[in-house]
Amino acid sequence: MEAYLESLKDDMERCSEAFRKDLGTVRTGRASPAILDGVQVPVASYGSTLPLNQLATVTAPDPRLLVVNAWDKSTLGDIERAITAAGLGLNPQGDGNVIRVPIPALTGERRQELVKVVRRLQEEARVKVRGVRREYNDIFRDLEADREITQDDLDRALKKVQDLTDEYVKKVDAMAAQKEKEVLDVG
Repeated sequence: MEAYLESLKDDMERCSEAFRKDLGTVRTGRASPAILDGVQVPVASYGSTLPLNQLATVTAPDPRLLVVNAWDKSTLGDIERAITAAGLGLNPQGDGNVIRVPIPALTGERRQELVKVVRRLQEEARVKVRGVRREYNDIFRDLEADREITQDDLDRALKKVQDLTDEYVKKVDAMAAQKEKEVLDVG
């Protein structure tokens, strides 16, 4: 039973980490290399589409600028077009060596839209955590039905599953609240 509870904790931690990664892609008005994590670059010379992080390093030298340094300079044009086409509202500027991506200030309306995105991601993460709870509750009920654990063990296991679920939902909510604060912070 302890092995199942450890596995449960690992699965919930994965849900939490996936949510943290999703939040990193939401713009806050400050430069963060994670903003470009979802950018897929169709590279004509390679004949395939690759994630940006497999073609270049992305740094944030100051709060309003990202710098993309491609390992293969022949892909600079492809990277620049992919960033523009990604729908992030960014306007990359290449100089032949690096691509500078200025991060524009967010409008009040755009901040509210981003808060809605954060809340949608938050709800998706909560649903995933609850899905993990349901999966493990079913496992423990099956173990009890097969007489591998007692009714008392089942009750203890279900309580631990619920306690972990509550803990991870609170974690998700705290991360979402922090991200909303960042999005709404005008300074």
